[in-house]
Amino acid sequence: MPKNDKRTLYVGGLEEDVTVETLRAAFIPFGDLVDVNIPLDNQKGTHRGFGFVEFESADDASEATFNMNNGELNGRVLTVNFAKPMTVTENSNKAIWHSADADAFFDKQGWGDDGEPLITDDGVADEGLKPKEA
Repeated sequence: MPKNDKRTLYVGGLEEDVTVETLRAAFIPFGDLVDVNIPLDNQKGTHRGFGFVEFESADDASEATFNMNNGELNGRVLTVNFAKPMTVTENSNKAIWHSADADAFFDKQGWGDDGEPLITDDGVADEGLKPKEA
């Protein structure tokens, strides 16, 4: 059986009174923790109902997932699974060049770097990207 090297868990379904300390206490029995994080809603100042727990050991993270998924914390049923890396989507608020998918995004939009300078309206060559010709 292949060893699972994932160590960060997504924990969803958190009740609004759950704190980082509460989440840490719920997961510490399964192994040493590196980090516990509950993202906040900037407008409301409260958390968004989910958090992340990072273990030192992938085996501990796997054990926690097995035991805590569909478990209960403060009266709410939890969804616990391995966290997926953030990806940039077309509706994302992050700049596209912060993603490994930037080239694919620009290709989809019809932009490519063919090495030819783009001539702007003022007649000056711009060394940036230019639209692909159809």
